[in-house]
Amino acid sequence: MQLFTYTKKFQLESGQSFSKLEIAYTTYGKLNSDASNVIWVCHALTANSNVFDWWPGLFGKDDFFNPEDYFIICANNLGSCYGSTGPLSINDDVNEPWFNYFPQITIKDMAASLELLRQHLKIKKIHTLIGGSQGGQIAQEWVLLNNLVTENLILIATNAQHSPWGIAFNESQRLAIKADRTYNSNCMDGGKKGLVAARSIALLSYRNYNTYAQTQNDETHLKIDNYKASSYQNYQGQKLMERFNAYSYVRLLQAMDSHNIARNRCYSIETALLDINIPTLVIGIKSDILFPPQEQKLLAKYIKQSEFVEIDSFYGHDGFLLETEQITNHIKKFYQSKNSKQKVLAF
Repeated sequence: MQLFTYTKKFQLESGQSFSKLEIAYTTYGKLNSDASNVIWVCHALTANSNVFDWWPGLFGKDDFFNPEDYFIICANNLGSCYGSTGPLSINDDVNEPWFNYFPQITIKDMAASLELLRQHLKIKKIHTLIGGSQGGQIAQEWVLLNNLVTENLILIATNAQHSPWGIAFNESQRLAIKADRTYNSNCMDGGKKGLVAARSIALLSYRNYNTYAQTQNDETHLKIDNYKASSYQNYQGQKLMERFNAYSYVRLLQAMDSHNIARNRCYSIETALLDINIPTLVIGIKSDILFPPQEQKLLAKYIKQSEFVEIDSFYGHDGFLLETEQITNHIKKFYQSKNSKQKVLAF
């Protein structure tokens, strides 16, 4: 992992600012001779810059996006706890971590931080910008911020504006975290128990009824306690608590809620999407209840050079991380279709 430090003032959409900005990022592979092989990954809510760890099957030495062919970049999101400026960073005004006093950030702020990193790395062209879930939100904002850099866009299980349904899930998670009295103590372990409960809530939106019915069903009629589903919720909550931070989680959820590509840009979502005019593959998941397919269909309807595909997955929203074989096949077809069209135009 590498660290880029931006030493000038970084203005946030909220009106607040940072006197400096740090962005942690990871790269794989090498630029080819004409620097045309850049794949930039925008990661989702609690992921990090090590895309080989959390998106295997799509990114890796034996996968479609491999470092032998591509120069792959992924940066930790602004507000996260994995190296980029976030609630655990030092507030220079008081020489202590920000914790709950960390300013509110938006998806647009995240995109702006990535643009600074791109300029620092002197990347002139991004062959493909790809993001799922919150990563897809960031990718849209980045293309709208600078539409001259990205050549291909892949949006998976994401939306142009975060829905009232998604905001309600996020608020429920924040309520769970803030019900933990330690959250207000502004310390490294603040809100940990609340984070466990919050993750448990989130999982209900990442999967669905059928997922739980098949994977967490107790094959006995005798139980009155200690159900598999209960153990699973606790286990997943504890797992996130051990690797993440409650203050970052709250700010990242708020950022997701802020996502609306029409804000301070135009009168409607549809008009904003018309400004994305690059070849775009939009992938939806039939069983996704958090980012249902109608949200991706809206993206594809108004992005000018787009195509929409829908995949089957037992895993709901989490399918964007798990159904890598299906996603790979659709990306291959997308590239092949684009190449065919270019040959026809050239002829």
